[in-house]
Amino acid sequence: MVQGLKTAALLGGLLICQSALAGKLAIVIDDFGYRPKEENQVLKMPAAVSVAVLPDSTHAREMAIKAHQTGHEVLIHLPMAPLSKQPLEKNTLSPEMSRADIARIIQLAVDHVPYAVGLNNHMGSKMTSSLPGMINVMQVLNHYKFYFLDSMTIGNSQSVPAAKGTDVRILKRNVFLDDTPNDADIRQQFERAIRLARRNGSAIAIGHPHPATVRVLQQMLASLPPDITLVRPSQLLNGVALPSMTGKTPAAGSMKPTAPPFSRQCRTTHKLTPPPPSTGVARIYSSLKNSQFVRDIRSLF
Repeated sequence: MVQGLKTAALLGGLLICQSALAGKLAIVIDDFGYRPKEENQVLKMPAAVSVAVLPDSTHAREMAIKAHQTGHEVLIHLPMAPLSKQPLEKNTLSPEMSRADIARIIQLAVDHVPYAVGLNNHMGSKMTSSLPGMINVMQVLNHYKFYFLDSMTIGNSQSVPAAKGTDVRILKRNVFLDDTPNDADIRQQFERAIRLARRNGSAIAIGHPHPATVRVLQQMLASLPPDITLVRPSQLLNGVALPSMTGKTPAAGSMKPTAPPFSRQCRTTHKLTPPPPSTGVARIYSSLKNSQFVRDIRSLF
């Protein structure tokens, strides 16, 4: 009986550690407002899946309200000028714009996308690589309570230095799920996001409401590994500051893992002794000792 209680206590400690060490995965679906059929399927996914709404899209207000009502976090998917020549959304920000024009467009976007708590860029390789242009954006955003999720459409984005001196907090995209509309490729990118979440403690993946993306997410979210926690982007702004939220942010996917500050509390030098097979604790022990989490913990020490 005493041995069983000791084992139960140890298992409880391990479960607490598992929760603390769980990789956090945020998923944002961009381009909301044009495809109600697929978008409504996204809104049936777990509430932690967030959506980014194009402010001048046909169904922008409708889908933002519906997303909020179903518990999903809403972002403004603000069009920004790309370096490549391609058709642009209405009210696309460009580096040549004055701060007053940028303020006017952002206010229009806020009016068209109710319940937004964050903002990310649609395209934007030209705009986000312009420090003067992004300083204007961040100075305007400083009047709102928005975080900025950098979609990282270009490697030398200036969002972090531009935000200095403001209260705007920055997150960065790590993985694009659907650069190619192929189920196997999307699944591979989803698995990459999971690996990054495990390695770095968190990862942000961005996708789009394409039929293939919806199909893969429906499958993979139903079997998310137990050491991965699905979170809203705003949840990555709380608690311990991550490298992706500081002025020294590395390029997406380049962060190196660091030892968790709670590793001492989670460490055990005692060998787990299996409890009698007739107890319920034994079944928990058997399940836990063969889990990927325990194998990962053992590899740390």
